[in-house]
Amino acid sequence: MTELSLPLVLAVTGRTLAVCGTALVVALLAGLPIGIWLGRRRFRGRVLGVSLVNSGMGAPPVVIGLLVSMLFWRSGPLGFLEWMYSPRAMVIAQVVIALPLVIGITLAAVGALDEDWELQARTLGIPRGRRLWLLLREIRLGVLAAVIAALGAILSEVGAVLAVGGNLEGETRVLTTAILMYTQMGQFELALALATVLLGLTLVVAGALTVVQQGGRA
Repeated sequence: MTELSLPLVLAVTGRTLAVCGTALVVALLAGLPIGIWLGRRRFRGRVLGVSLVNSGMGAPPVVIGLLVSMLFWRSGPLGFLEWMYSPRAMVIAQVVIALPLVIGITLAAVGALDEDWELQARTLGIPRGRRLWLLLREIRLGVLAAVIAALGAILSEVGAVLAVGGNLEGETRVLTTAILMYTQMGQFELALALATVLLGLTLVVAGALTVVQQGGRA
């Protein structure tokens, strides 16, 4: 029976935070501008774009893992990068999972503003950069909701990261894939121990973000 040592738990937890944290930052950097743009603009094809975003919010993670695997497989279009079964591929899979959530929730937050918000800001002579900053302040609660939703989705995800990462010890093994592995091996005590770590991590991060969100509401 495998023993679960503290260095092993710390290594797996650290890798989980590194992969999820990187994916979250990338998803926010890409998703926030797209969500704001979709929320503020009216153009032909916008309904189709929003529909794709909404569909992406409910896309099965295992399907996303399959598509990313096909992309980075040796015979795939990006196989020459040799990213398959690496943390980079795991980050990309999690970005694809988190991105529609960030875009969709940001879009909803922008859409909840008064329709003439932009016009009022322009009438007051507020510069474009300043208007963007004020807009982010107006939708900050929605942005925090997007962060919570995206982080929760990628922290708890197992299918996609297992498909593209392979659960390699010391390289791509994270908390969710380790829990699944120990469960399949019948080592339920080890699986429960790691599950406790994952739940605690999720509660701490989500709790901290919720405190910030509710403080912003006041």
